[in-house]
Amino acid sequence: MRDLRIVFMGTPEFAVFSLKTIVEAGYNVVGVVTAPDRPAGRGRKLQESAVKQYSNQQNLKVLQPVNLKSEDFLTELKELKANLQVVVAFRMLPAVVWKMPEFGTFNLHASLLPQYRGAAPINWAIINGETETGVSTFFIDEKIDTGEMIMQEKLPIGAAENAGELHDKLMAAGAKLIVKTLEAIKEGELKTTAQTENGELKTAYKLDRENTRINWEATLEGTYNLIRGLSPYPTAWTMLSNGNKEEIMKIYAGEMEKTGHEHATGKIVQEGKTIKVAVKEGFLILTEVQLPGKKKMPVKDLLNGYEFYLNAKVL
Repeated sequence: MRDLRIVFMGTPEFAVFSLKTIVEAGYNVVGVVTAPDRPAGRGRKLQESAVKQYSNQQNLKVLQPVNLKSEDFLTELKELKANLQVVVAFRMLPAVVWKMPEFGTFNLHASLLPQYRGAAPINWAIINGETETGVSTFFIDEKIDTGEMIMQEKLPIGAAENAGELHDKLMAAGAKLIVKTLEAIKEGELKTTAQTENGELKTAYKLDRENTRINWEATLEGTYNLIRGLSPYPTAWTMLSNGNKEEIMKIYAGEMEKTGHEHATGKIVQEGKTIKVAVKEGFLILTEVQLPGKKKMPVKDLLNGYEFYLNAKVL
């Protein structure tokens, strides 16, 4: 049985759940590497990462390098005498870092690799209409998300599930998979397999201003999946033309209504307290939106103080 000395690397809330599970399982975490504090909010006060906040509560040693290749950081990392590194939602590591520990550096990825390699696997699985996804552990190598596979666990994606809900499910499943992986490494029973790249590989591209904008010429189901795949963050958006004003509207939730109609694509139709957008195969009923200067709110609440004119449409 191996005596593991672990360095954990991660930054957001997703990574905290894994670190917490490792600590509570009794593993020896000799150090944590996370992002530097960053200005946030109106006052631009320095904000600690979620991982740093938890690490401080547990009195874990924290390193916050700006440059992962700097001599100072590499010296500090070596001094921890770790023999294994675990990475969850962190940045790309240089070889000098991931090659350092005796038992290697493994990563948790929120997809069934080799599918959805990249920055936003949770979002893209929903956007692409997948009904199943999962979590994978693998050893890091020179390329992004391509290393030797260790373990995987599959999870279903609900027909109405959004990215936030799936994030939380995968966060819990991923933490459990990490502990199973640690157990196998500790017992010296680890078996890895090369990632197979047969067939079509789908990529989890970084989300940006362009690929989060709704294309109303797309299918009804495609538009619905884009909205739930980007909710609650970073959120699907569109331009709303209402009266003589154009402004950005974020759409957090909607429902599909498959039916025939004679409206132009993008036309907004109001029926009582319901707002829906005409698309080729029916309507997308808007249920939760946000307009500039307003909070995110259900459409029925928005309609208490906001008027959609007869010429209202989305672009």
